[in-house]
This record gives sequence, C-alpha cells and structure tokens, in this order.
Amino acid sequence: MNERAETLQRWVARQHALPFDACPLEDVAGDASFRHYYRFRLPDGTRRVLMDAPPEHENSQAFVDIARAWREAQLPVPALYAVDLEAGFVELEDLGDDVMHQHLGSEADALTWFERALHLLERMQRQAPRDVLPEYDRALLARELDLFPEWCLTQLLELPAPPGWHALRESLIDSALAQPRVAVHRDFDAMNLMLHEDALWLIDFQDAVNGPLSYDLVSLLRGRYRLWPQARMTDFIENFRQRALEDGRLTSIDADTFHRQVEAMGVQRSLKVLGIFCRLTLRDAKPRYLERLPHFLTHLRQGLTALPAHGEFLTWVDTIFAPALSRELDRRGIDHSLEERIA
Repeated sequence: MNERAETLQRWVARQHALPFDACPLEDVAGDASFRHYYRFRLPDGTRRVLMDAPPEHENSQAFVDIARAWREAQLPVPALYAVDLEAGFVELEDLGDDVMHQHLGSEADALTWFERALHLLERMQRQAPRDVLPEYDRALLARELDLFPEWCLTQLLELPAPPGWHALRESLIDSALAQPRVAVHRDFDAMNLMLHEDALWLIDFQDAVNGPLSYDLVSLLRGRYRLWPQARMTDFIENFRQRALEDGRLTSIDADTFHRQVEAMGVQRSLKVLGIFCRLTLRDAKPRYLERLPHFLTHLRQGLTALPAHGEFLTWVDTIFAPALSRELDRRGIDHSLEERIA
C-alpha cells in the first residue's frame, strides 16, 4: 500500500470510528485524470467507494457542489457521506461495477441502451440546476479546440495547422454558442453511465458546465464504444430535436439547421478528444490512448462529411492528417486497424 492510500484508509477509519485494519481498501480503478477509486466495507457489510483526488492536481469542490445540487434535483448521482477537500478525499455511495458500455454487444442491445441513455440525458437537461456550473463560453471552447493543433499536430506529428484551421475553429465556436444553454455533463459517455438498481446513474460529472444543448448528445453518439451509420445518426438527432421541441428545451428550429449544429458540435468534440488523447500520451505517459485515435478520426470524418461547407478541411484530413497519423502509429508499433462496429 502506498503512503497516500494508507492516509486515505486512516481517514475513512476515523470517519466511522473504526480501527485502521477494520476497513481495508480494495483497489477499484483510476481514470484519465489523477483521481483514483477504492472500495471498502463497513462492519454491517455496506459497501462504499472512496475517491482519492490529490488536491494539487484535482479540484474536488466542483464534484461535491454538483453532486449535492443534482441529487437535490432528483437526478441519479451517488450520495456523498464524507468530504475532506483539503486532503482530496470523498466517501460516496457504491453504485457497483455494471457500466453501460458492457451491454453494447449486439445492434439491438446497443439501440436499447442508447435510447435509455438519451432519455436520461433529456431528464438531466430539464432538471439539473445550472447556477453551480461555469460557462461553456468562447474562451473555453477555443482552449479545447486548440488542443488539436498543439498536441496532435505539433507535438505528435510535427505538422502545421492547415490554412483553413482558424476559419473552421471560429465557425465551430459560433455554432456552439448559437445553441440553447443547458447543464452539460461534458463526458456523457457509455463509460460514465452506471447501471444500478435497474436504472442508469451519472458519474464523473465534475467538469460539467452551462453550455450547448447538443454537446452531450454527440458525446454519447460519437463516443468511444460505437460507430453509428449516418442514417441512424440522423434518426437519433431528429428524435432528440422533436422531444426537445415538445418539452421546451428548443423553441423553433428546422431539422436541417439543428442537424448541422449537432454535427458541428461533434466535430468540435472529436478534435478536442484527438488533442486530449495525444496530451495524455506525451505529457502524462499514458500511451494506450493512441490506440483510440483512429476511432475518433472516423467520428471526425463522419461529422465533416455532414458539413459540406468544411469540405476543404475534410480533404486535408484525408490527404495529409490521416496518412501522417497512420505512419506515426506504425512507427510506435500500434495496431490502428479499426474494428467496424457500424450497426
């Protein structure tokens, strides 16, 4: 046991007035950040999860504030039992180990679970209070987009940004800011949806913001675990638009305009993710994320194909960026063949 895990175990023992050896920690998982998770059992058998978020790397205040506000709003987020922001420790409800991405094997199963996730997303957008959330503003959108040329082009591939980069960047930001504002989870993905008590629950919401209506929609539909064909994407987007019009999240917008906004949001997110995965590899020594780049390159191509105004950038992706990425992955011995999972 490392020193920090031992300190965490002593902390939780004090919370429950237990001896140190009465609540041994079970290593559960980490994630792409510096957070780490452990499980322990109380003497009566109740299981709890401990989040270790070193305060020099992670700010847990946002997680705590959002968890409390969203739970009060009757959203499915884990309960908090003890919090020490100075130490970076949080004791929370154990939702188990059943994650939505484990249920996406067949086309029928994937459709069922994605529909369930979309209904949870719509519920979150209707109910989640936004007063505790920072704004997803122009500056933040720009910082996210700039991860692509900084980490993917310059640092990984030693490529310059294409001539049309600035125009594309501004167009994507303008499109995002033109949308209605809702609570945005910012990583609404099959990996962050837990199945607990026969319902989907939200986790990893600490980066939530007040932002564009379509962001979490494309975060789910163009996420890590499935590639949907364009016809299916169109159905998902139109059904989402119709329900948003019915419940007032949207007022008046035609299908073509909304579809373009969604696809532009997806392009923004794909570019951001490509940059983040390269940063995780080069700065944080997590090279496994390079294996996911071809998947998000496919998402990027799908989004750009639906936006004819950005055809020049798509040509650059196909003729310059994609071949350079393939060469770099080959050089690193990374299999970049993409297992097609298009329903």
